[in-house]
Amino acid sequence: MYKLIIFSSIYILFQTHAISYVGPGMGGGLIAATIGVVVALLVSIFALLWFPIKKILKKKKQNNLETNNSEEEKNK
Repeated sequence: MYKLIIFSSIYILFQTHAISYVGPGMGGGLIAATIGVVVALLVSIFALLWFPIKKILKKKKQNNLETNNSEEEKNK
């Protein structure tokens, strides 16, 4: 493990420059994929939070309707 850390450190410190070209198509695809992943994560977090909240609000609304109906029946 110690040798791996030393080798990795030396490799990172003495890297050579890569001569490469990323065209507009590949750059656009990379941006679209990155945006897609971020949006998917945000939507999944929203779904995990929204559906339980929605269920709680629905139960609360039903309880309020039931109490209002029972109070109206008592008042008659």
